Amino acid sequence: EKGEGAGGEGATETGDGDDYYHDDVDEGEEEDDRAGSEDEDDRRARLEAKARRRAEAEEMVVDETTATVPFLQLTLDIPEKPLFKDDEGGLVIPQEPLVSVLRKFDGTNFGDAVGPGGRAQKRRYRLRTLPDYLILHLNRFQRNEFAVEKNPTIVAFPVKNLDLGRYVFPPEEEEEGKGKGDKKGKKKRKKGRRPPPPTESEVRDMSVSQLKSLLAEHGRSDLADGVVEKSHLVDICVDFVVKTLPDLLSDKYDLVANITHHIPAEVGKEERRDPLQEGSYRCHVRHGASNKWYEVQDLHVAETMPQLIGISESYVMIFERKGAAREA
Repeated sequence: EKGEGAGGEGATETGDGDDYYHDDVDEGEEEDDRAGSEDEDDRRARLEAKARRRAEAEEMVVDETTATVPFLQLTLDIPEKPLFKDDEGGLVIPQEPLVSVLRKFDGTNFGDAVGPGGRAQKRRYRLRTLPDYLILHLNRFQRNEFAVEKNPTIVAFPVKNLDLGRYVFPPEEEEEGKGKGDKKGKKKRKKGRRPPPPTESEVRDMSVSQLKSLLAEHGRSDLADGVVEKSHLVDICVDFVVKTLPDLLSDKYDLVANITHHIPAEVGKEERRDPLQEGSYRCHVRHGASNKWYEVQDLHVAETMPQLIGISESYVMIFERKGAAREA
């Protein structure tokens, strides 16, 4: 099934879990193949069992399906890490880089999933396109049979220039990679990528219709409204191509907002309280005009340093594609 949405587009590939088998034979064993011996009976039984397993494996069919679905946010799973106390009795909160939790969307790693009928599956994700504003949700809270638990691991991330280009697989890449004898099914990442923007000299050599087509191709035909002189239109296109277009064609993002959840971590008391009820939420917001960061909690607003935001207990992060603000 295929679909398109406002946030972005991704694809998931699933396959039923497959089993493998192998037989180990110790080199130190000597088989007694005399007629009627117990070793011969055991050997015959092992061969028959091996033949049955092989027949079952040949009958096993791996069902592979691909679905293209829209998304509003990307949910990232945080690995579980134990908490330790330092020499002074304080807790050492573990950290994990953002690139580690983003492996879920690298197009190669398969994760465990539950399919129809409760069948175990392996699933991987590939992102087709990314929106101008990307929401990353860190899955901090897990509900078990008794209570809700929070994973306090700090996910460290860059506040500026987050490059997600390696996680984007345009549809053209897979189409060009089919039928070319690639045994492992790997695609060359360079194929199907967006073409580079025209150079300034190429823009100046374009006709009026080509200049307008260039702006319309990237959704900025409004820049040509009311323009009469070609020289003026050329200057507008050159400014757009040089200053804005390279960022729009890349997949680099800057953080614009960050929501954190704070509750003191205590070893051995995880199940005695509900972190969603006792914790507090704080929001970090970047002021676009001054490029300063502020921490907001209820009516309290205070300036903060961006270096502290990248190592906070982030819960939801909102990134803006570089150049998207200028385009708007």
